[in-house]
Amino acid sequence: MAVDPIIQPIVRAVSLNKKVRTGDTQLIILQDINLVINAGETVAILGASGSGKSTLLGLLAGLDTPSSGTVYLDGVNIFSLNEDERAAIRGRILGFIFQSFQLLPALTAIENVMLPLELLGSSNARTTALDLLGRVGLGMRLKHYPKQLSGGEQQRVAIARAFVTQPKLFLADEPTGNLDSVTGAHIINLMFELNRERGATLLLVTHDEAISSRCTQRVRLAGGEIIN
Repeated sequence: MAVDPIIQPIVRAVSLNKKVRTGDTQLIILQDINLVINAGETVAILGASGSGKSTLLGLLAGLDTPSSGTVYLDGVNIFSLNEDERAAIRGRILGFIFQSFQLLPALTAIENVMLPLELLGSSNARTTALDLLGRVGLGMRLKHYPKQLSGGEQQRVAIARAFVTQPKLFLADEPTGNLDSVTGAHIINLMFELNRERGATLLLVTHDEAISSRCTQRVRLAGGEIIN
């Protein structure tokens, strides 16, 4: 009889803690976070400002280091690796979408989207970037620099850049925080649609209950702890 293989969660946080000392005071940012996210899920991290949402996202990506505990990405204990090894894991399985877009100002829209592929040594970076920018409705804005694009257009470039390497996991930190409500709704629809098409996993930080209601799992933080 065939035995089903063990399926690893795409993300697993184990007893994750983050503390910062300022003078004689120790500030607890995150406390005893345990979290499992399976492949294909859409997960919202909710909480008030200062609840630890963005810190948790940074730890899950290995961009920050915990005071104790660890994170497994696609079955790999990322804090058993050095920084170069963690960067390689991020390059292989992660895509990022930031509130502040984080586009490189000296590069055009298509150059910003091509860059992750070029760093991976892809031979068809331009073709892939062209296709994806067309998919997000920016086929006529390829040679524009970020300062020549509206906020919504910059975020669409950022989404294209995140999806261009076809990663398994997308992390979004308040992706509509700098956008008006109508533009933000378009961005959220686009992000969910692309994620669904690629069968990937989406983990987003938001304070918007309407956005979170579209997710398969909601994780609510208060005072650095998961409260549901």
